[in-house]
Amino acid sequence: MQRNLKVDFHTHIIAEEFLDLAEKYEDDRWPILERTCECGANIMVKGKKFREITDQAWDTEKRLSDMDKEGIDIQVLSPIPVTFSYWSDPEKGLELARFQNDFIASITNENPKRFIGLGTVPLQDISLAIKEMERAMDELGLKGIQIGSNVNGKNLDDETLEQFFQAANERGVPLFVHPWETLGRERMPRHNFMYMVGMPSETALAAGSIIMSGMLDRNTNLKVCFAHGGGSLPYLLPRMDKGWNVWPQIRKTEKAPSHYAKLLYYDSLVYDENNLQFMIDRFGSDRIIAGSDYPFLLREIPSGNVVDQLTTLNEEEKAKIHGLNALKFLNIE
Repeated sequence: MQRNLKVDFHTHIIAEEFLDLAEKYEDDRWPILERTCECGANIMVKGKKFREITDQAWDTEKRLSDMDKEGIDIQVLSPIPVTFSYWSDPEKGLELARFQNDFIASITNENPKRFIGLGTVPLQDISLAIKEMERAMDELGLKGIQIGSNVNGKNLDDETLEQFFQAANERGVPLFVHPWETLGRERMPRHNFMYMVGMPSETALAAGSIIMSGMLDRNTNLKVCFAHGGGSLPYLLPRMDKGWNVWPQIRKTEKAPSHYAKLLYYDSLVYDENNLQFMIDRFGSDRIIAGSDYPFLLREIPSGNVVDQLTTLNEEEKAKIHGLNALKFLNIE
């Protein structure tokens, strides 16, 4: 029997010679790479270690070797979220976005059969964001845009962002929403809760904002995928439906939230068969896309491992989740 095509939709990459805007603009809020050895580095923000990374984050040969070992045919490459830098001056933010988009495009052009690229845009300025989205898609050949879960504390349904989502809808640009600058992060310095509790909560808030806003009624072709299985959203949907029903004054949609949740996409990074089954029951197998969070410590090894563990899926459903849904989402034949 022929093996299913396996696409790892959720992976991150950064240039080994990363742009040092902290030095250029004398502002240590910009993330920089500080090498610790030949095989690793720290991402530094404000002079402090934000996170440790290995050379898998920039070494494409190691990346390809890992893919071969783990049976992954294609990786979808996206920036590391801390580099969004929406807080920055828009023109400087555009400078970093262009650098990253050019870098990711160079990697996909070198090996188009193994890598697909997602870009980034400076969402603090919608006009610049739309122009860079167009450049990334039309000139660089990237297949979608990764965005953060909020923009300087503004949820994704903020009216200042509406024009960006309209443009993505009109141009058919797929959007991958990744948590960053999580809510309540000042309460999560211990236990690495930012990654384990903050990010899933932040993702649910981002998804809920889109679902409840009426955005999907206004933009019927909009394609949005949420990282980490949508965070806590699947579990919260009945409560959102209840609120929509008992508080008619908050309604901005034609139908209940659970209807719109089924129009979105979610990666499969939930680690557990029961959780994945819950997502499939909630959204359907056509809306789940295998993704691992390579190359970070919390990644699933290999991507889609939990899909293979789920005995209730037939081969057609597994083939969709492992790869076909990703290609459909990214408008790739």
